[in-house]
Amino acid sequence: MTKRILITGGCGFVGANLISHLTEVGGYDISVLDNESLGEFATIEPFGVSFIKGDLRDEDAVNNAVADKDAIVHLAADTRVMDSIEDPEFNFQVNVVGTFNLLKAARAAGVQRLVNASTGGAILGEVPPPVNELMAPNPSSPYGASKLAVEGYCSAFGEAYGLPTISLRFSNVYGPLSVHKGSVVAAFFRQILKGETLVVYGDGSQQRDYVYSQDLAAGIRLAIDSQHTGPFQLGTGIPTSVNELIEHMRVVVGDEYPVNVEYRDFRAGEILHTYCDISKAKATLGFNPTTAVPDGLASTWQWFLDQQ
Repeated sequence: MTKRILITGGCGFVGANLISHLTEVGGYDISVLDNESLGEFATIEPFGVSFIKGDLRDEDAVNNAVADKDAIVHLAADTRVMDSIEDPEFNFQVNVVGTFNLLKAARAAGVQRLVNASTGGAILGEVPPPVNELMAPNPSSPYGASKLAVEGYCSAFGEAYGLPTISLRFSNVYGPLSVHKGSVVAAFFRQILKGETLVVYGDGSQQRDYVYSQDLAAGIRLAIDSQHTGPFQLGTGIPTSVNELIEHMRVVVGDEYPVNVEYRDFRAGEILHTYCDISKAKATLGFNPTTAVPDGLASTWQWFLDQQ
């Protein structure tokens, strides 16, 4: 039986990779709600999805998009930590108010399941890694606080109104289709192509958990088709420092593209070391990421070269 899926923020990086994955697997009738602020419909148009241009803060647009849907994958968000520190009001309106609008609409429409894109590191703050779902939250940025609030509302709508929700705490996602993505892998590859110096804030020892986009998409699909609720960490469980990432990139891009690095002071609000424990997602959802960082970087670099 075909599932009617609404993906908010589906024109963005994770959304485009998810649509590619779901289309390949089959069995999903996909609609997208997106304001095209961080991605364009042209990216996903070849997949034949239905598109509604609209904003989460527009209740009428949200109500129209949610109608007749079996499940929602909620990816739309203001995701940049530094931007949230500069403008916490905008981050709150998009992430918290926007999600509240979506939850209200989903409840009224009788949606059977909502998969919420969340984050681990920003919600928990600077804690000894690996992070897991049982750790007490201590957000260090307005972005982290907004995602914690969203998880809270998802839980409340599940308990109070019977709307099953699952929150997937993504680690650092990278991969093809990341032309508009502002995270470190995409930003560094764009700078390397332009011959620009890479800027690292701190000494490069800070660690992240880098998960390949198609591995993540497979995890989201498992969450759509499951009956489980609550938070789940989705990453690899393997820490990689920024300096290690850059060395992998040097190998991938080869001698034709010099990689120069400038180190600057650490930035307030950023977590130094985080990676996640994915044992719950493995045991409960069957999540099994298989792409090593060097292999994922090679595929991503090739995609960037193909866009030239």
